[in-house]
Amino acid sequence: MSLVTYELDDHVATITLNRPEARNAINGPLRNDLNAAWERFRADEAAWVGILTANGEVFCAGADLTDSQGAVGTFAGTFWEKPTINSFESGLELFKPTIAAVHGPCIGYGLTGLLFCDFVIASTEAVFRFPEVSIGVPTIVGAIRLPQRVGWANAMELLLTGEPITAQRAFEIGLVWKLVEPPGLQEAARDWAHTLTKAAPLAQRATKEVAWRSTDMGWIESVRFGETMRKVAGATEDVAEGLQAWREKRPPRWQGR
Repeated sequence: MSLVTYELDDHVATITLNRPEARNAINGPLRNDLNAAWERFRADEAAWVGILTANGEVFCAGADLTDSQGAVGTFAGTFWEKPTINSFESGLELFKPTIAAVHGPCIGYGLTGLLFCDFVIASTEAVFRFPEVSIGVPTIVGAIRLPQRVGWANAMELLLTGEPITAQRAFEIGLVWKLVEPPGLQEAARDWAHTLTKAAPLAQRATKEVAWRSTDMGWIESVRFGETMRKVAGATEDVAEGLQAWREKRPPRWQGR
């Protein structure tokens, strides 16, 4: 049985954690399979939008502490020699739109995975927690990413107490984008993914890359980079198709090229 499944349908790739008997806790093999799935999604020209979800009643129970590779993986093992960007934890650059569809507990490593996604759609029964400080270890990637998403004090609430927050609280602080009742979770995620596929995929990626990179740039550098990306995207076939569709008053037929 694959620990992570990858399914592609109508330009939407669904990546599913598939270790429900262990509450989708991350051991070494699952970690490797998950990173491979994200790499596959990044390289898959037919995949325009990605959904991260999980089988079972627990999204992810965090790292499997019985497996050292579940707790730290290859990222920590190579970090001291040089920084890496070979996984979603360590900064893999992915500019396709991504959605997390979360039900049940989302703990530690699972919450780190959620923060890799652009949109979080959660069931009302979801629970979110970074428990690391409660067992005497720091949270690293979560500490880097979370303040940008929810603000300093809200991030510190999660990071420094190790206590869980409800789906409603996560929605209030902006960690969760949309709340739905549990039976409608997967449908809500798919519906939003299909809404995203209506836009030009290369233009989406250029836009997301500008948003991503400009956070580390000054204003002038950001505008210059954005205008460069506009020229790159403007040379694609999709731009010509978009203009033609507008003239003919019909939906565009995007090709992703």
